[in-house]
Parts: sequence; structure tokens; C-alpha cells
Amino acid sequence: MSDTRLTDGTVPGADEAPGVAPAGKAPAKKKAKTVVPQRKVSWTARLKRDRSLLLMTVPAILLLAVFAYIPMAGNIIAWQNYSPYTGFLHSPFVGWSNFERVFNNPAFLHAVENTLTITVFQLLFYFPVPIFLALLLNSVMSPRIRTLIQSIVYLPHFFSWVLVVTVFQQIFGGAGLINQVLVNNGGSASVNFMTNPDTFLVLITSQSIWKDAGWGIIIFLAALTTISPELYEASVVDGANRWSRMWHITLPALRPVIVLLLILRLGDALTVGFEQLILQRDAVGADVSEVIDTYVYYQGVIYGDWSFAAAAGLVKGVVSLALVLGANKLAHVFGEAGVYQKS
Repeated sequence: MSDTRLTDGTVPGADEAPGVAPAGKAPAKKKAKTVVPQRKVSWTARLKRDRSLLLMTVPAILLLAVFAYIPMAGNIIAWQNYSPYTGFLHSPFVGWSNFERVFNNPAFLHAVENTLTITVFQLLFYFPVPIFLALLLNSVMSPRIRTLIQSIVYLPHFFSWVLVVTVFQQIFGGAGLINQVLVNNGGSASVNFMTNPDTFLVLITSQSIWKDAGWGIIIFLAALTTISPELYEASVVDGANRWSRMWHITLPALRPVIVLLLILRLGDALTVGFEQLILQRDAVGADVSEVIDTYVYYQGVIYGDWSFAAAAGLVKGVVSLALVLGANKLAHVFGEAGVYQKS
């Protein structure tokens, strides 16, 4: 088919822009987009569609119900003068007297003070360590060196606290490596760091860092992989140095994860390492090592005051819940999602 051309060799309409109506003609109206309403899926249809996924959650739900929710009914002994020989069905009710004993007990209040001291100290000196290690590993360019470092720092997480305390005993104990070096080099007196109350706070924080800091960097490394490389490339073009890129790109990307973990840590503020502390309680003394969990264990299991221990545990749970809700609300104020967000 031959093209129709004018006398000057041009094709009619060739100079008209696409989508523009010719002169003298009204522009064609665009068709309005029709929004198709989504059909609401019924509950039975969703149940049939997701039945395989729901069946896979049944074992976890049963496990949680048997070992977490059903035992909560036993908290009723906090309002009883409970005896394991008569059971909670036949133990007499005493009202709120057990809670009055909890708040009027100087030993319990001292355990709360030790718990909060350890928590605040570890928030300042332990919580930032996984962030620093993640940033350090992320800056290592060689994959082989990065894998080696990751393997080394992850390994202590799989050690039990018995093994961790034993390793520290062999290094910092009275007959440990450090004292052997001091004695062999002319030192006259050995220092047992494992039984020194003045250094106990630093000791247990060091143990926690060595054991769990390597495992904690996994979350931050995963968050670092979500940062687009184009942001770093654009900042380099604009002349930003390494510290500027870290301050304006890396740390803001990590902020939601940091806030989330901080909220969870605050919710767990009244629960510090029970196994770690009870293993070293006799060596260093209960005055500096007694926390809420160890105190409740000794009052309930060792001394048989079950009702008092249950009341103290309930107080701890309520305060922990209030800390989580308060920290989550504070995260919403600063524009972060937190643990949960209202729809």
C-alpha cells in the first residue's frame, strides 16, 4: 500500500504529536478508570483455602496452651495459703495478704534493686555491642574473612551457662590463667575476680557479651541487607564520607529494629539470667547477685513458701507488661511501629 503524501513530500498528520487532536477537532475524552470492587472472601472459604497452614500451627498452639496458658490457672495460689499436700482446691483463701508481704519484704525489694541495676548496666554496655559488631562485619569486604569472624562470634551462643561460667573460672578464678601469669611474674597475691562483689556486675555483663552478642548481630545484619546500594552510591557522589553515610543512611535504616529490640528488652527488664546468676550466687554472695527470679526460686522451691513466690511472680509479670506497653507507646510517639501498631 503506497503512502499518501502532499506535494512537498510530507505525510499528512506526521507533524502531529501522539495523543494530540488535530486542529479544529475537540480532544478525545479519556475513558474513566473503573474500579472493580474486591469480592469479600467468606470465613469458610478462607478456612478451606488456608487449612494446610492452619494444620501446621496446631502443634505449636497445643504446646503453648499446655505449657504456658493452662498453667496460668495455678496463679490462684497467690491469693491462698497454699499447701502442696492439700492442693489449690482445698487451700484457704487469704485475699491480698501475700501481696502485702511482697511489698513489705526488704529482701524482695533489694532483689528488685539488684535486677534493675543489672538491667540498666547491660542496656548501656551490652545492648550496643551487637550493633557495633554488625556494622563492623558489614564493612568487611572479603566474604571468607567475614564468614570466619561470624563463625567465631556465633559459637559461644550454643554453649550452656555452666560451660560459660567454667571458662571464666579457668581464666579469672583464683587459680585461673590470669593469676597464674601474675604469680609467675613476681606477683605475691592472687585476685579472684569470680568472687569479688565489686566486679560482679562487670563480670556477668562480660559473660553475656561473650555468649550472646554474636548471635544478636544476625538481626542487624539482616536489616543492613535491606538498605539499597544506590543510597550509598548517591551519597558518595555528593561527597559524603564513611561516617556521614553511617550516620545518615545506615543508622536510620537500623532504627526500627533497634527500637523493637529495645522494647522487648525493657519488657524483659525484670528477667535477667536466672541460670547464669544462680550458678554464681554462692560464690559472690546473695547481696549483689540476688535478683527477682533467684529470690522467687529460693522462697518457693527451697523454702516452700509457694503463695509468696506466686504473688512475687505476678507482680513481676504485671510490671513487665506495663513496661512493654509503655515502651511501645513511646515508640509510636517517635513514629516507629514498635511491637504492634493500631490499625
